[in-house]
Amino acid sequence: MAVTYRSAAGDVPAVRGISLEVAEGEALGLAGESGSGKSTLAMTLLRLLPKSARVTGEILLDGEDVLRMNWGRLRAVRWASASVVFQGAQHALNPVRRVGEQIAEPLLVHGIAAPAEARTRVAGLLEQVGLPAWRARSYPHELSGGQRQRVMIAMALACSPRLIIADEPTTALDVMIQAQVLTLIRSLIADRGIGLIMISHDLSVLAATCDRLAVMYAGRVVETGPAREVFTGARHPYGRALAEAFPTVGDPSSRMAPRGLGGDPPDPMRLPGGCSFHPRCPVALPSCAWREVELWPADGAAVDPADHVTRSTETRHTAACVHVLPEPEEESA
Repeated sequence: MAVTYRSAAGDVPAVRGISLEVAEGEALGLAGESGSGKSTLAMTLLRLLPKSARVTGEILLDGEDVLRMNWGRLRAVRWASASVVFQGAQHALNPVRRVGEQIAEPLLVHGIAAPAEARTRVAGLLEQVGLPAWRARSYPHELSGGQRQRVMIAMALACSPRLIIADEPTTALDVMIQAQVLTLIRSLIADRGIGLIMISHDLSVLAATCDRLAVMYAGRVVETGPAREVFTGARHPYGRALAEAFPTVGDPSSRMAPRGLGGDPPDPMRLPGGCSFHPRCPVALPSCAWREVELWPADGAAVDPADHVTRSTETRHTAACVHVLPEPEEESA
């Protein structure tokens, strides 16, 4: 799949050819800096992008292409087959409606429950996400940040979807509430067998919640693999930089000399040639300025470079970097 935005200055490539697959009961994490294309990818899955976006490729939901659905079919799929937990529940919830009404709305719109039954189901959903049933009568401003995020999760679960897309679901939450929300998400995925796509810039959060990770940079996936393996042993320099950006508790060297990544992501309208990461890469080789590598097994095993689809049944760790290719290493630049 690829996504390009049309603008007065020209076309802006936001997602540049990505292939991913999520299985039932599996959690896939998307990581990367702001501007890497994570949220664009997530919003594309249910056609929530503005009209200025042009999407190519396929988005298959249980074998049905979302991009070719008419509006009636798309409305039937949203919330019922796939739902979204938006970033910042304070802005996603309607401030002048009680939260119980907002959770009940998808149930009523899709004809899943009559009003009386919907109220009963709302009470059960609130209790399932750790809130008392009487909170259905509250307005969003009467709830804390963590409680509002739980309401969003309850709304996403209301119609028992097959897939949930969570875009930065713990942003702006304190550490304790963040831990509670992540524990809740993990337990719900396990209990209900729901597929989850979770987006975050925080690799530690994704490693603790997801089965697999896909690291994005400049609109491309540059590393994939089992979540813990990518977090602790990233093979792409960008994935390694993201993992090392977090200090280690109790490690004086980590506290006194924090590691990070200099520079900024490239302007999508002025992407550098070759590997888009090479201007910021500490181990770039001369060929990185003109050579763009596809995802390759990090163990160097032989594979067809054209077959770079990340499938849920695979546990292979891959990276789009010359340093994982089974070739003689060049001299460093």
